[in-house]
Amino acid sequence: MAELGTTLNGQHQSTQSPHQTTQSPHHHHVTTHRPASATRLPSVLIATRHGESTANVEFQLAEAAGALSVPISCRDADIPLSLRGQQQAQALGRWWAALPGTDRPRSVWCSPYVRTAETARIALAQAAGLGAVPVTLAVRYDERLRDRELGVLEMLPKAAIEAKHPEEAARRRKMGELYYRPPGGESWADVALRVRSLLRDVCEEEAGRPVLLVAHDCTVLMLRYALDRLTEQQLTALGPVHNCSTSLWRAQDGRLRPDRWNGVDHLAPEGN
Repeated sequence: MAELGTTLNGQHQSTQSPHQTTQSPHHHHVTTHRPASATRLPSVLIATRHGESTANVEFQLAEAAGALSVPISCRDADIPLSLRGQQQAQALGRWWAALPGTDRPRSVWCSPYVRTAETARIALAQAAGLGAVPVTLAVRYDERLRDRELGVLEMLPKAAIEAKHPEEAARRRKMGELYYRPPGGESWADVALRVRSLLRDVCEEEAGRPVLLVAHDCTVLMLRYALDRLTEQQLTALGPVHNCSTSLWRAQDGRLRPDRWNGVDHLAPEGN
């Protein structure tokens, strides 16, 4: 029987012992050694956060003013890009087109949220317009790349959380972001679980090819947490993931190894 298992970043997980024992016709025990499955990895994995959204703008204004609400009535999944976010997505497409041919993604996996879908569509159109990728390149939408769900804290600025849910604010400080799960929502660790699941599929289906993941700030953080095997302290020391930033890992020695993190040199400076 073939060995069942998965490989992620050089760590093979098997459902049976590496030593399989069979019986000969004379009932002598013979031990055969089965090599672990060959590591299957994309040649290059690139992750980006969506461009600036209208909610990003509203939350910046609310935090600066200490407001207790933001003027957003739609679902989190339906929030679109701002004008600046659209411009950032175009810049992402130009960066994509300028990559060496062997690094240039020909496969795109994307969160199904509106802001990520718009980012992927605009970047792809820009790269295709420059002749870097086929116009017909398909985007694969996967809900495991969606943003962290915040439950009762959804769409609440920091001041509102402290005022309306002080016990949750205190529990969040005590538990830390990796393990704090708001009622009806997810912790960072919950997001890491679905990101690990997605990575196994990406590694299997995109082996040997460069691939682009279009996601959200927490999702990209959890990608780095999983791929670079960070500790909780290393994870929480990271700064925010910037809109339309680019992070890149290369397949090397059976692992995806970091080459670029949270790069924004392809984007126009703030205020321009």
